[in-house]
Amino acid sequence: QVQLEESGGGLVQPGGSLRLSCAASGGTFSAFNMGWYRQAPGNQRELVAHITSGGGTAYAGSAKGRFTISRDNAKNTVYLQLSSLKPEDTAVYYCKAQYPWTASGSGYWGRGTQVTVSS
Repeated sequence: QVQLEESGGGLVQPGGSLRLSCAASGGTFSAFNMGWYRQAPGNQRELVAHITSGGGTAYAGSAKGRFTISRDNAKNTVYLQLSSLKPEDTAVYYCKAQYPWTASGSGYWGRGTQVTVSS
């Protein structure tokens, strides 16, 4: 059974930085495509950044130039470096793991980590 555990969230001032981590257990981590999503109160969950099993990355427009996704297959962990944070980045951040050959609606989710950007 695949389990994902996010960490690294917290309260940060505007302009600050955080690094989120998502540790996976079970499954074959190196084969997963990994994504970071976020959900703010009253909003739908949205994709923030994505990294393929081969290391290719993609970002939402709001994340480009400020956030960086990376992975360490030896540690079964995916990271999201958040920089130049804004109050509108406040949300619960979730990671998702999905084997690339599975349907788009499938995959595994973590429980999320809260990021609050406020002065």
